[in-house]
Amino acid sequence: MKAHLITYGCQMNEYDSHLVQSQLVSLGADMVDSIDAADFVLINTCAVRGKPVDKVRSVLGQLRKEKALRPLVIGMMGCLAQLEEGQQIARKFEVDVLLGPGSLLDIGKALESNQRFWGLNFKDELHDHIPPPPTGKLQAHLTIMRGCDHHCTYCIVPTTRGPQVSRHPDLILRELDSLLGAGVKEVTLLGQNVNAYGFDAGAKLAGYPSFAELLRMVGASGIQRIKFTTSHPMNFTEDVAAAMGETPAVCEFVHLPVQSGSDRVLRRMAREYNREKYLTHIAQIRKHMPEAVLATDIIVGFPGETKEDFQETLSLYDEVGYDSAYMFIYSPRPGTPSYQHFQDLPREVKTERLQRLIAVQKDWSAKKNARFQGSVQEVLLRGDAYSEGHLEGHTRGNHPIVVPKALGAVGAGLYQARVTATTPHMLYGELVGVDGQTLPMVPNFLPEAAALSSPLTML
Repeated sequence: MKAHLITYGCQMNEYDSHLVQSQLVSLGADMVDSIDAADFVLINTCAVRGKPVDKVRSVLGQLRKEKALRPLVIGMMGCLAQLEEGQQIARKFEVDVLLGPGSLLDIGKALESNQRFWGLNFKDELHDHIPPPPTGKLQAHLTIMRGCDHHCTYCIVPTTRGPQVSRHPDLILRELDSLLGAGVKEVTLLGQNVNAYGFDAGAKLAGYPSFAELLRMVGASGIQRIKFTTSHPMNFTEDVAAAMGETPAVCEFVHLPVQSGSDRVLRRMAREYNREKYLTHIAQIRKHMPEAVLATDIIVGFPGETKEDFQETLSLYDEVGYDSAYMFIYSPRPGTPSYQHFQDLPREVKTERLQRLIAVQKDWSAKKNARFQGSVQEVLLRGDAYSEGHLEGHTRGNHPIVVPKALGAVGAGLYQARVTATTPHMLYGELVGVDGQTLPMVPNFLPEAAALSSPLTML
């Protein structure tokens, strides 16, 4: 079998795609780079917003036409597959294999079946499975939990991924050891709400550390860089902030979604915290990690959001000064309380507010990035950039950076780079060292030719 895997959505989906791909390879499948070369195409879907769902419909429409011309097995997995909406789409586009987020290990059973196979159960054995480490990569994702016990009124995740289940720390550390053995230098701990790790259904699990304790354990493993996502402010504690500051491997980057600066909107979202509580967490982070780079998520135009509510969000930006943000206009999702009970705002209102928010964020990002001008940063380079003769990567603060190749530094690795230019969304620099050694430069670095638009705006 020749298989092709398409992934939409979050980092958890990327991890799940790696898990399923490893299963396919173990079954003897060859992974190919295009639909045309494949006889099995599997789409890992996202259901958080309407736009990724529209993308899935478009791809499935193309695949159905292809299936009419030649033998082709079509598969759909992920959050959308778990929903009735996704199952209706699957029937319409003649999907053969449907796997929910809790049934990924059923891929072999599905392919052995001679009829349509739909696996939509949440299974505990998924948490016990340790996929092989990625090949030739310095970064990796590591799932520490699945599901969520919160019920934000706009969010479909508790329905698609089920209640929170924390993964046993022994399994986490075993997988981490495997990643270290494969040469991974940066790991991102994944969960729908990592701050609640070890407290499933609101109760502390015997023998499980808290998330703060887990951070310290992972930091003691020898891994060089640690990130984590995503965090729910309701479960954030000062001990997490302290663990970040005390653990050298934890990167100076914190993604703490606020969603709105208005207490009234936060209550309608059922976020379980208010603006004051959120700002307390920001103060705790800055107390224990003064150089922290702060990122957030914002939903613009939530049902019932007034001009005054939106102004509260704008004022929060001036109070916090975010380095970056993922900004979304509210997307009503069938099956959520906000879809069932709240009236959506006109799209033109939401779009206008989003554009205003983008302008504020761009200004803050420009100011924040400018402070790195002339500084030397540790950068993880992933490989060749879009411009010939250059490498791309990111700093410990998660800033994208582009540098020219230097003699002795022609590929992926950890380096030191001096920042020579900044934009709101990018740093540019020159490599100055690796393992304590100074590197000679390759000339003619022209950052103005490589300007990028923001990757953080989601319509």
